[in-house]
Amino acid sequence: MTNTPHPEPDQLLAKLRNAAWLDRQTFPPIAWHVPGIIPEGMSLIAGSPKAGKSWFSLDVALAVASGGRALGRLSVDQRPVLLLALEDGDRRLQERMRRLTHHTPLPEGLDYLTDVKPGLVVDTIEAWMGDRPNVGPAPLIILDTLGKAMPPSRASDGYASDYAFTAGLKRTVDDWPGAALTAIHHTRKMAATDFLDAVSGTQGIAGAVDSVIVLTRKRNEPNGMVQVTGRDVDEGEYALTFDGQWTLDGADLAAAARAAEEREQTSNLGDDSTRIFQFASGHPAGVTPKQVAEALGMDNKTAGTYLARLAESGRLTKAGRGLYRPPARAVETVESDETEPDEGGISTLSTLSTAPRGGAVACRLHGTDYRPDACHTCEQITGGTAA
Repeated sequence: MTNTPHPEPDQLLAKLRNAAWLDRQTFPPIAWHVPGIIPEGMSLIAGSPKAGKSWFSLDVALAVASGGRALGRLSVDQRPVLLLALEDGDRRLQERMRRLTHHTPLPEGLDYLTDVKPGLVVDTIEAWMGDRPNVGPAPLIILDTLGKAMPPSRASDGYASDYAFTAGLKRTVDDWPGAALTAIHHTRKMAATDFLDAVSGTQGIAGAVDSVIVLTRKRNEPNGMVQVTGRDVDEGEYALTFDGQWTLDGADLAAAARAAEEREQTSNLGDDSTRIFQFASGHPAGVTPKQVAEALGMDNKTAGTYLARLAESGRLTKAGRGLYRPPARAVETVESDETEPDEGGISTLSTLSTAPRGGAVACRLHGTDYRPDACHTCEQITGGTAA
């Protein structure tokens, strides 16, 4: 039996650095493939079966490949895209892509495979990336689904096996600054208090990736939510609507975050309480029972009772005698790559609006305004999403 040579101390400490060295370094900001939602590195998009994960990822793939708008709202940089649609075929992909782009020409920058031999997903990704010049915008790879690519594992080594396989996928983009790999995965059937705990499988999967994105939507309901967290990104929660394609609720992430907060606040409220909460939320300076009564057609006493209950539940704040207002909120948003962001890519709300000029209608594929009923870029007749 051969003994492995013990490393010398200088070999063990070859990469030792100190905080003063770190303080002198300048690092590029996080590259966002979809602002506020999909950063560089490896991310996991998890959701229940039929929640719309594939529609979500396909929308992102088309937007990034064409440099249009993701989720109907968020401007994205054009990048090469590889879609590993391992649960789809050519016919289904064609039908879905045409539906999402309203039958405009599909982008050449989107490559796809529907069949990859077991155990060769990492090699396939590396082969595709090796065929690209390591210049220009870093690529986006979407794996749909992670489960289709994972090898079987024994219960005894589940965590180690899950972590090793996911970490192997992550390494395919680690050496290409700005590149991203997004894997689609399922959530558990049982409800979880923390959305990270909802990710199916062992914690080795979520532990190996850089960020986790959880997509939720009840069956046959349009309202959805996307929650984001990660090692180098701020947590966020945004409201979406699904009507055959996903659309962010509001003109930008800030509006979608407010919509998500309002949905959570009103999820267990009756109709009158919801109406009063929404009215009060639109008046940051506060409202009185009299104002609510006059606006919503009820008597002062009833309005005062509802306002008091909303304050007791924490949904509103009692700011003084007979005055109720929504709790103060601080919303941070992501700067686009074209600007000079502060550290961490956090900026003010005004930097994030992606709505077309004057509330126009945007071509979902190219992100340009219609003129007034045809896309400036592809000349297709109006079929976009109202901004």
